[in-house]
Amino acid sequence: MKVRTAVGTHEPGTVVVAEDDVDIRDLVQLVLEGLDLDVVAVGNGADALEACREHRPRLLLLDVTMPVMDGLETCRRVRADPELKDLRVILMTGRALRRDFEAGMDAGADSYIVKPFGPIELRELLEH
Repeated sequence: MKVRTAVGTHEPGTVVVAEDDVDIRDLVQLVLEGLDLDVVAVGNGADALEACREHRPRLLLLDVTMPVMDGLETCRRVRADPELKDLRVILMTGRALRRDFEAGMDAGADSYIVKPFGPIELRELLEH
């Protein structure tokens, strides 16, 4: 699996998933664990930042609409943090308009996946 990371600063098999919908979070976790990845699952952006600082993951899968801190703000804070700025960030959202995609990219996301998505789509995104 190819990922953008800060060399030597991440846990190679760890992914942080930030998603407030428990069913989606469970599905994503199941798919990732099926790829032999360790998953740290949280329900909001503030917890995602804390988990990233603690676990130094190779990837952050980030829902756009969450309580406490939304995904766009979380992504901006990841990019502003010198120790996390090279972390690969994939946004997950139900928003499929071009302006939503552009807002995610402007916040610093590397990729974007629109819900609902299936396990195959998620695997393919992670492999590129």
